[in-house]
Amino acid sequence: MTFAEKIKKLRAEKNLKQSDIAKLAGVTTRTVAGWESQGRFPRKRELYQTLADIFGCDVTYLMGSEESFLTSANEEYGSRGAKQAQLILDQAYAMFAGGELSEADKVAFMDQIQEMYLDSKKKAKKFTRKDYLEKKTEE
Repeated sequence: MTFAEKIKKLRAEKNLKQSDIAKLAGVTTRTVAGWESQGRFPRKRELYQTLADIFGCDVTYLMGSEESFLTSANEEYGSRGAKQAQLILDQAYAMFAGGELSEADKVAFMDQIQEMYLDSKKKAKKFTRKDYLEKKTEE
């Protein structure tokens, strides 16, 4: 079940409108609509916890491995890092189009891809010029 499906289901169970969720979560109604219809998800982990509190569910229910990975990439490396991470996921999913791997093997593969991406970003940061890093933190 996708994040969008989970949000829609939980919202319906609580008999809430998108605007109600938006007010309770401190976001816009457009943001909630984006989660439900455009495949978007919260960019910060704290918002997942807020939603879990609103719906009375566990945060791990809302945050699947893909959302967790993309959120980590966004928090650590910004929107550019999240876009790169999404591209990696899209390309990896395309490899599965033939259906040759079992579901457990697909999950293991995706976990490894995500771990490799985050590790490579950390290593690349070590070789980034300090004046560039200082400039990025000032912005």
